[in-house]
Amino acid sequence: MLRYLGTRLLGMAVVMLIVATLVFLITRLAPGDPAAMMLGEQASAADVARLSAQYGLDRPLPEQFGRWLMEVARGNLGHSIFLQIPVGEALLARVEPTLLLALLGVTLACAIGIPCGVLSAVWHGRLVDQAVTGVAMLGASMPSFWFGMLLMQLFAVELGWFPVAGYGNPEAPLFFEKLRHLVLPAVVLGVLNSSLIIRFTRASMLDVLSDDYVRTARAKGLPEVQTIVRHALRNALVPVVTVIGLTAALMIGGAAVTETVFGLPGIGSLVVSAVLRRDYPVIQGALLVIAATYVLINLGIDLLYMAIDPRIRY
Repeated sequence: MLRYLGTRLLGMAVVMLIVATLVFLITRLAPGDPAAMMLGEQASAADVARLSAQYGLDRPLPEQFGRWLMEVARGNLGHSIFLQIPVGEALLARVEPTLLLALLGVTLACAIGIPCGVLSAVWHGRLVDQAVTGVAMLGASMPSFWFGMLLMQLFAVELGWFPVAGYGNPEAPLFFEKLRHLVLPAVVLGVLNSSLIIRFTRASMLDVLSDDYVRTARAKGLPEVQTIVRHALRNALVPVVTVIGLTAALMIGGAAVTETVFGLPGIGSLVVSAVLRRDYPVIQGALLVIAATYVLINLGIDLLYMAIDPRIRY
């Protein structure tokens, strides 16, 4: 087990180094000078050169990359050019709505995806199976921004049940008020991402339901619900857990469209604004944190396999 963890941690370090290199190069390939964009069109060339020198943007790329890696190794993600605060502080200020949105979205996706996938597998080839499969395909092909605006128009504008956008009153940030603002975007993420969980649960359950131990349990006279939930579902959960973990990571790092539609001050909207402003430190720091979240969730999923299936050993 310890040897496995050591190997995985070493592999994670290599992956993060590759991600850091790609993120740095991609940000530098984008057109636009951060200093010129910050100072505006009226700024002189001398002012732009002075600001570029202040943030080290005039240095050779290998030197900039080396300095940034050294700061990251010390736990410093850099200093935002436009926000004038440390990148870590900017991310911490935006992390709450993103994490709450991801938690609500994953919970809703599991609450929809797993039961529907099980029902689709149990009633394989029947009307229920066809209906669930059709809904899953519809959810997988539906654009998130269109579905979000549809829910906004119906439940926020027409019915007035939920706020249109935002994250509550900054002067009185009540937790219940924040949750009300997260309901519609969580429904968008949960419903659309449940389609993948439905398909994986259905496929995994179909494989398990044909195994000998399931037929033996039925032959012994066990109730059908107990046979499905206790014997079949637990053994079918290994690939489903992988999808759930990757879905959670995707919601944390890829909810920029949903956050933008609903005006949520999360990490996704922070990255979008940083890209528009060419705020290199924020882009690099945010993408590096998102990549680290991916690899940590992936490691947690692998370790969770043993709790689901005791036969798995590392």
